[in-house]
Amino acid sequence: MARSLIVEADGGSRGNPGPAAYGAVVRDATTGALLAELAEYLGEVSNNVAEYRGAIAGLEHAREIDPEAVVEVRLDSKLVVEQMSGRWQIKHPDMRELAKRARAAFSPGQVTYVWVPRAENAAADALVNEMIDAALTGQSSPIRRLDGIAAEDELAEDVVGGIEVEHSRAVIEEAAAKPPRVMIGWATIDPPTYTVMARHGATELSLEKRFSGRGGFDAPLAPLGERQAEALAFELATRRDIERIVASPLLRTRQTAQIVADALGLPVEVMDGFAECGFGEWDGRTFAEVREMWPRELEEWLSSTAVAPPGGESFEACQSRVLGARAELVERYPGERVLVVAHVTPIKVMVAHAVGAPLDSLYRMELPPCSLSALAWFPDGNSSMFSFAEAAHLRELDTPDGV
Repeated sequence: MARSLIVEADGGSRGNPGPAAYGAVVRDATTGALLAELAEYLGEVSNNVAEYRGAIAGLEHAREIDPEAVVEVRLDSKLVVEQMSGRWQIKHPDMRELAKRARAAFSPGQVTYVWVPRAENAAADALVNEMIDAALTGQSSPIRRLDGIAAEDELAEDVVGGIEVEHSRAVIEEAAAKPPRVMIGWATIDPPTYTVMARHGATELSLEKRFSGRGGFDAPLAPLGERQAEALAFELATRRDIERIVASPLLRTRQTAQIVADALGLPVEVMDGFAECGFGEWDGRTFAEVREMWPRELEEWLSSTAVAPPGGESFEACQSRVLGARAELVERYPGERVLVVAHVTPIKVMVAHAVGAPLDSLYRMELPPCSLSALAWFPDGNSSMFSFAEAAHLRELDTPDGV
């Protein structure tokens, strides 16, 4: 009877693309015994590349253990699982090459792929973070521990490298033993930059619940959206604490920002990085229409923040752009309170980044038009959310649900 092995694989990129590593754990499926822990720093690559590399490393080591084995590969990447299982197409040429390498490890029929929640993939995830942490402090020797013991080739490779790995573990353990950071507001530090994030007022497209991103029809405010913007302006004029106004380049955000600017007596600065995500061929269509015309593409898009609509932009690409604009704004206006009039996706990206939530948390946030979310960005790198989706100033308006 063929031996059964389990590969737990993961990959991560801080910045996507950014400093990245893979981690893989190989276990005996019958006994649960740990057979290998593997990790390697990959330089600056995307999450998807790192996840594929983790699966490849685990598979190739499983083949070294027993080329006749039956292998179950467990990943928390829906994209890799679905592509390697043959249910989703692999469109990117780089991904196709990685998939070929993964398939070459074993004969067809010996390997199955299973999606698991991130919490059930903790061992591989920990290896990824251990490897990236070590690499960022200058120690990038691969991890190769077999049966809990470093492999002979790793020990023979470089004594200094071995010392560096042990040093990185000590650094991580020392950091874990330290008390948590002082809570925000409990220490005397320089004032933060506040971004008061406002979604634009409703357009006819948003009233009809249609996709509306950058690159599509640049919709103006609907009459209801103008009234929402006026209510927003009155609210902010009452607060009297906004020092600058920044807006996305799209028409609906510039119109909303200008209504507020007229009330506050401030100019409007346009920053391209805060534009809405690009929805490509889906722009102007309802969710039901997209589901009917692009069922496979919609499923892939909903399953992975790395997948873009046809001709559009992935949430990960949008995140990179938005966070670049955030960094520019904080550097330009340190300690100031800035109103940023933007869109659903950029605001959700900013909120998730401020509280340290994963990007896919944006699927679980709701933002009414002209709602307010306040975020603070401290000079020491900390951040905090003071409010989310405030909409009390809109209560007198006859507003359809969700718009």
